[in-house]
Amino acid sequence: MDGDTGRLAIDHLLGELTVEEKAALCSGSGFWHTRAVERLGVPAIAVSDGPHGLRVQRDGGDHLGIDSSDPATCFPPAVTLGSTWNVEMVRRVGEAIGVEARSAGLAVVLGPGVNIKRSPLCGRNFEYYSEDPLVASTMGTAWVDGLQSTGVGASLKHFAVNNQETDRLRVSADVDERTLREIYLAAFEPVVRDAQPWTVMCSYNRINGTYAASDRWLLTEVLREAWGFEGLVVSDWGAVDDPVASVAAGLDLEMPSSGGASAASIVAAVRDGSLDVADVDTAVRRVLQLVDHAPRTASAVAFDVDAHHAIARAAAGEGAVLLQNDGGVLPLRPAAGQRVAVIGELARTPRYQGAGSSQVNPTRVDDALRALEVAFGPEVDVRFAPGYRLDDEVTDSEAASLVAEAIATATDADAVVIFAGLPGPYESEGFDRVDLDLPACQLEVIDAIARLRSDATVVLANGGVVAVDAFASSVAAILECWLGGQASGTAVADLLSGAVNPSGKLTESIPHRLADTPARHNFPGEDRHVRYGEGLFVGYRHFDSAEVSVAFPFGHGLSYTTFAYSDLTVDVLDDGIDVALDEPVVEIAATVTNTGSVAGAEVVQVYVAPKDALVVRPVHELRAFAKVALAPGAAERVNFALTRRDLARWSVRAHDWVFDPGVYGIEVGASSRDLPLAETVTIPGAATAAPLDDYSSLGEWLAHPIGHDVLVEQLRSSPLGDLTPLLADEGTIKVISQFPLRRLIPMLGGSFTQDDLVQLVDRVNASG
Repeated sequence: MDGDTGRLAIDHLLGELTVEEKAALCSGSGFWHTRAVERLGVPAIAVSDGPHGLRVQRDGGDHLGIDSSDPATCFPPAVTLGSTWNVEMVRRVGEAIGVEARSAGLAVVLGPGVNIKRSPLCGRNFEYYSEDPLVASTMGTAWVDGLQSTGVGASLKHFAVNNQETDRLRVSADVDERTLREIYLAAFEPVVRDAQPWTVMCSYNRINGTYAASDRWLLTEVLREAWGFEGLVVSDWGAVDDPVASVAAGLDLEMPSSGGASAASIVAAVRDGSLDVADVDTAVRRVLQLVDHAPRTASAVAFDVDAHHAIARAAAGEGAVLLQNDGGVLPLRPAAGQRVAVIGELARTPRYQGAGSSQVNPTRVDDALRALEVAFGPEVDVRFAPGYRLDDEVTDSEAASLVAEAIATATDADAVVIFAGLPGPYESEGFDRVDLDLPACQLEVIDAIARLRSDATVVLANGGVVAVDAFASSVAAILECWLGGQASGTAVADLLSGAVNPSGKLTESIPHRLADTPARHNFPGEDRHVRYGEGLFVGYRHFDSAEVSVAFPFGHGLSYTTFAYSDLTVDVLDDGIDVALDEPVVEIAATVTNTGSVAGAEVVQVYVAPKDALVVRPVHELRAFAKVALAPGAAERVNFALTRRDLARWSVRAHDWVFDPGVYGIEVGASSRDLPLAETVTIPGAATAAPLDDYSSLGEWLAHPIGHDVLVEQLRSSPLGDLTPLLADEGTIKVISQFPLRRLIPMLGGSFTQDDLVQLVDRVNASG
């Protein structure tokens, strides 16, 4: 320890540690601690699961959530937080979790998860924010900022391309480079660059055949060298297949403990020269830096249980999405003496979080039935019928009796609310779903009540998207509450009673049926491989580009008020020639007005639509958003700035982001299919030319800003005479433009050789 600061003297320690001690530091001690080196004063630090609340296990512990954990606030999972589209709300939740982590003596909380919702069947979708990388990265950045503001580190996960639970420890996610960059890595990159999480957790799966835990390209070249990550890379629990290869690739800490086996392998590899001790030193340095960064003691102040419950309640209310509200049946405002029928066991026995490693032991749990009784007061008769059971252990006669009771309860009620959703065994870490359907017993109850009451409301509780076509046309309102955390019951009551105006928006499309989803035929794969055959066309990128009808589109969400959009302006700032990728080139402004009678919040969404793209691109992509709270009649001018990177695409040829000058549509509105404002602009600038090689086609040479002139010069000096007139012959060019230049050379004859072509390539690329 440094005597002046009380912190670790890392350079000194690296000189004092034995190879055996260094190797040991590259693995954890038990399930939740790093390894200490007592003789040198290196302490162990503690970590915990916790994307939506802590799971601190004091004795032993396990990764799957089987053993009990200390009470902690169960905040809404990412599926709900993402649907708030509220950066500040997500930051508040991250900060609250950080406060609880400090009080528990934790150094790192394992979250957030920013993996893309490639398929609605992924059993862990409740832990992820969106099908869109901008939403996922923006929310992930806010969560990390909030958490780390308390002096506790985040662990951004699961890096990368971890989009299913089926065979997750072995499956190879086979994905092309452009899709990888534009969709899957794009969810991680801004979080790393803007928030610098203390740790990044690598995923279980392989990526194009290589395990993430031993993928040097992923962990070192991309994460550190390209993105500038400064922290520690930790494995998912049990993700390391080859500890020696992992250390060489850039993995710093294997979790949990391997019982000394990994350390022994590392020591042996150093001894026989197959692993450079410098790689071990690099990993150990990062482990020591993490330990040094961590708080030494728990906070002396216990967290405010009630205040954190209130945050959970507010987040759950803001993350709920009002899918439909025919006839304005919501909010419910029953008068004294009226009766409200509450149908569905989930109203009494709430499902408020997902299952698996993120499962939280809550400080308390609110149920909607009791919360509605409190919200409506004693003068309103709230009557309940379970309608169904949450398990499958029910006879036909028992099921019929439950439905009959529900019908009787709803018959003379002044309002009817049906609670439905997915029971715990339907979705969890560890397995994927097989369909999008609600349990048949719930659909039977909804159908029976809807036949009786067309003004019924359905309230949903689920971590992944469920199909709604079976009842959407027969009920008046659908309120998608996702998994709302421990305060979900009171949050639902707030929404139904009108105490809170719904403002959530979908961060994933709700399809009519599973067959319409883009990954349908490539999920979850076979023979230890899953092919990402849909490429860029994930979620709304597929539905909107292919004009496939959906039940509810990405970005959709209603309110108890109404909003109007007007006065779009789009200003191109300059010619763009010398503008860097991260500098603004377009400024956008639009006015949104609350045209209703109650206060509300609207999410203004900006989509970019390339009109003359040089390569295949989605019809439009979300590139900016802002949530705006407005009083009745109030208006606000909302401003956005887009950079060239916002307009760019990944070039496989250049292995980099490239900007294509040209015509772009700017669309502004309330969802990917409700975009009342649109303007088309031409954005000039120098196109990013891909490097040429000897296999580049004649057409590519002629289209290249430097290659064109170099080639024309060569053709003019051909021993066969000036060949440039061939370039003016439209028919000839159409026939031969796709020929690689190296194939045309023999046809041209003369003294121009393959070696000359290589020199031309070098000359062009050096000039670029």
